Amino acid sequence: MQGVISVHRTSSRGRRLLMAAGLAAAALVPSLPAGPPARAAATAAPVPPRPTTAAETRTAAWLDAHGEGAGAADRFFRDLPKGGDLHNHLSGAVRTEYLIQLAAADGLCIDATMTAVAPPCGPGKRPATDALADAGFRQAVIRAWSMQDFPQGESGHDHFFATFGKFDAATAHTGKLLADVAGAAAAQNQVYLETMVTPAAAATRRLAADVGWDPDLATLHRKLLTDGRLDQLATAAEQESDTADAEFRETAHCASSRPGPGCRLTVRRIFQVLRNNAPEYVFTQIALGLRLAERDQRFLAVNLVQPEDGEISLRDYRLHMRMLNYLHTVHPRAHITLHAGELVPGLVKPEELTFHITGAVRTGQAERIGHGVDLVYEDNWRRLARDMARRQIAVEVPLTSNAQILQVEGEEHPFPVYRAYGVPVVLSTDDPGVSRTDIGQEYRRAARTYGLGYPELKDLARASLEYAFLPGRSLWRPDPVRKGFRPVEECRVLESARCARLLANSPKARLEARQERSFRAFETRYVS
Repeated sequence: MQGVISVHRTSSRGRRLLMAAGLAAAALVPSLPAGPPARAAATAAPVPPRPTTAAETRTAAWLDAHGEGAGAADRFFRDLPKGGDLHNHLSGAVRTEYLIQLAAADGLCIDATMTAVAPPCGPGKRPATDALADAGFRQAVIRAWSMQDFPQGESGHDHFFATFGKFDAATAHTGKLLADVAGAAAAQNQVYLETMVTPAAAATRRLAADVGWDPDLATLHRKLLTDGRLDQLATAAEQESDTADAEFRETAHCASSRPGPGCRLTVRRIFQVLRNNAPEYVFTQIALGLRLAERDQRFLAVNLVQPEDGEISLRDYRLHMRMLNYLHTVHPRAHITLHAGELVPGLVKPEELTFHITGAVRTGQAERIGHGVDLVYEDNWRRLARDMARRQIAVEVPLTSNAQILQVEGEEHPFPVYRAYGVPVVLSTDDPGVSRTDIGQEYRRAARTYGLGYPELKDLARASLEYAFLPGRSLWRPDPVRKGFRPVEECRVLESARCARLLANSPKARLEARQERSFRAFETRYVS
């Protein structure tokens, strides 16, 4: 993987936002808050620092002494037990080089727009195999399919989202994609992955078109259930997932004497709903995703994806929240996490910045929020932040993605605001293949940008498992972000028989205990 891609800066915040959005934002300036989000953190009662153990203190001293050294720091952030990645789009997480290999293996062509297309490779098209041998062509494809060498003056937002259409034809082998992404996560000392997929997409679109739109959501849902059509769709999605799992095990050599590192990873799926589509299709996808989350343990939740500033995404945002609210009553055991607030001034009209996170939390029944960048532009945002802290609604924060797509980073990012208000924060990758990053670089970026020491990084990693949607009791007592990560009574001694019984019945606690053991080993290696 390449290093974190730097984001080109201009001399003023207003011009930077204009470049990111490609829109005339100057008229918005009077409506902006008086200062950056980081300054807003001063309005919160800070969460007090927690006491540290002797081992943590020694490791913190090592990081203070070596954290800026390239080699040593790289190893530290790679080896740091980083728990799970809770915000990860499978197709966007795959290494671009591997996508090129898959395109070549499938005999695809690459046209003049650098888009992978089906053969034959006629005029204006080159075989994808050319990218394996021609270094110049290969680099051109990588630049088109990722954020590598992102050109100054171009819209990061537009380039980022355009990559998916360019490499989509190379993503037909879901199991191979999963093997690549799981292997990369395991190499970063992660034990868990929630990755977003969209199974049975074509069949879902056909069912939605056949049923059509009905503004009465209960009636629309009954139409989907007629003659068992929604359950048939769920069965098709499960069969597609079975095929992908078999392909994953074969690609990662999980049954061999030398299984790939990804075979050790606990992987679960989140059903991603394509929000920039007709309402009947969005509703059908949500219904299918929640249905799967209740009947298939591989699926946990739904999430709405595609640009939040898309024409239909904006037009139907409140409608989508009502859909989720209704279907949550039908499938109360399924989880919901939502992209919300992935917006900045200039990208959308000012009024669109005032309610997206609030709508996701209070109407859409979101248990986690993805991105949440526009927090301080929301109406009564302080009340919202306090409510999220009280309800333990975590925010999935991909710092590199936010910098590349929205050009929001450093003191302009609400990361410190959420932490100051006690809102759980989990670092994530979003689309590490497209972004040319990895989870270790996300932790390193957080440490460097916000002055986080080892204890803070450790608790961020713990939070990535605490707020995962895995079933079972937690290893920790409630509200660990504000009250500290204190083990439950049964596991005050991790190796006790009482704790073993809890772990035996809780997939979540088992992974959390595994992480704690990894921290013990890590803290013996990195000692000042």
